[in-house]
Amino acid sequence: MLTTPTRSDDAMALASAVAAGRTSATEAMRAAIAAAKVDPFGAMALLDAELGLASAAAYDHAPDPTLPFLGVPTLAKDLGGPFAGIPMRAGSRTLADDVTADSDLARRFRASGLCLFGSTTAPEFGLALSSEPAMGPICRNPLDPTRTAGGSSGGAAAAVASGIVAIAHATDAGGSIRVPAACCGLVGLKPSRGGMPAGPGFGNYLGGIATELAVCRSVRDTAAAFAAFSGSARGPFPNPEMLGADTSSLRIGMLTDFGGRYAIDPARQAAIEAAGRSLECDGHQLIPLAWAEFDAMVTTSAQVFETIVSVNLAALFEAFSLDKSAAEPLTQAVIENGRAMGAMAVWKQLDQSVLVSHALWKMFDRVDVVLTPMLAGPPPLLGHFPNDHGDTTAHFDRMTAMAPLAALANIAGCPAITLPFGSDAAGLPVPVQLLAPMGGDLRLLMLAARLESEQRWTHRFPVAGLP
Repeated sequence: MLTTPTRSDDAMALASAVAAGRTSATEAMRAAIAAAKVDPFGAMALLDAELGLASAAAYDHAPDPTLPFLGVPTLAKDLGGPFAGIPMRAGSRTLADDVTADSDLARRFRASGLCLFGSTTAPEFGLALSSEPAMGPICRNPLDPTRTAGGSSGGAAAAVASGIVAIAHATDAGGSIRVPAACCGLVGLKPSRGGMPAGPGFGNYLGGIATELAVCRSVRDTAAAFAAFSGSARGPFPNPEMLGADTSSLRIGMLTDFGGRYAIDPARQAAIEAAGRSLECDGHQLIPLAWAEFDAMVTTSAQVFETIVSVNLAALFEAFSLDKSAAEPLTQAVIENGRAMGAMAVWKQLDQSVLVSHALWKMFDRVDVVLTPMLAGPPPLLGHFPNDHGDTTAHFDRMTAMAPLAALANIAGCPAITLPFGSDAAGLPVPVQLLAPMGGDLRLLMLAARLESEQRWTHRFPVAGLP
């Protein structure tokens, strides 16, 4: 595991308190359950206090101080996994409350000492960068309840930011770990393709664009989670060869030309420039990158993402004979789009995804890491992604406009991390994003830890149960 600065307000701090006897796993769980019952931000999709207390009690009876997250309460996203004992509804009325066995990732969550007691809000089938499913609840940003907490892991981010838990399961197929983390002032890593286990089902996992990990309060929690959950994925994608964590004298490609079709607001531009200067002071070389170098990759990534998501959702409804009429209007339209796509059109988009990956790899011939904005502006107001219509083009365009450089990492399979690097005039976080070649996860974590050490962002809510 990487060495990162000690924190007093994260999951590892709570685990240390449990290991030292300053609190117990049961006491921490009771505090988390109490906070979840209040939940003014709509973070919780499901609460199972009995499950959580049973899990915590097991660690109190047989504590293992070597576990990175000993006795730490956590929550599963209502999409992905699955986690035994926690129904996965995907924010939809179309799915029954089936409880399945643990996925390979879920087993690693539990083996690290994490104690699950419920699930977090997600948009229906993860189709939005806001978490406002028609079945409820509406997830609000703890930093400004009039704004979105992001999506599709918005409930996870709201739960962590508000202190219900210090770490929560999240998934990312088009920015769904990083966007909510960016909205709520958290750290979010999308691992390299193949870095996280996808078993035991080993389906196509959205053609390789999706992965899972967590939203966290600190880089050290993210690094510990990555170390505990990654590796030996056993397919369907090969484990990437991890690049070394040495971050001396890197070439940092910094996006400095914001004149493209997507407007990046001044505060988020300033954060990129400040982060670049900070890394330059450490001896790294800054290499300016123009929007023109990303424009085609961004456009193609958005198109490929829409194609894969649409076809996958149509196939899901057919495979499980789900009632499309019970889905939200937007979901119904996406399904119809997927059903209408011919094989040649789908193949063309998959072919384009390979060309996007190659274009990004060519950029990594010139630079070691790319520094970009994560969001184009502050988190949008609630209602920015309505689900009561069938205009899928407008919907997907809104998502790209909110986080233009999010889906690129998913399509190319490379790792990407976001963290807050200051705040804007309204007190909202200004996040930055770092991308690296496949297998560069450790490099990103080290650079993120360096930026985090400047303490330009402070969490506003304490963690429930942390003494």
